[in-house]
Amino acid sequence: MANPLPATAARIEARVSIEAKALIQKAVDIEGGTLTDFISKSAQVAAQNVIESHQTLKLGIEDSRAFVDAILNPKEPNDALKAAVKRYKETN
Repeated sequence: MANPLPATAARIEARVSIEAKALIQKAVDIEGGTLTDFISKSAQVAAQNVIESHQTLKLGIEDSRAFVDAILNPKEPNDALKAAVKRYKETN
């Protein structure tokens, strides 16, 4: 019997409650397709959402204005920052 998965496919196993499997299967039956495809697509969407939510910085209006102001009107470096730059240049 030929392997239906491409050579680059990876296997993931999960145990779920009977209720969870029934719910997922109902969604599969409504949308059509296979349980494997549904779970794979759903997991990929969930993973992408998690990654995006951790890589995206969302600021409120006040914070956005403070950020833009800091970029457009930077303050002069203080003595501590100047000393840190000097130390960095001396060691690198």
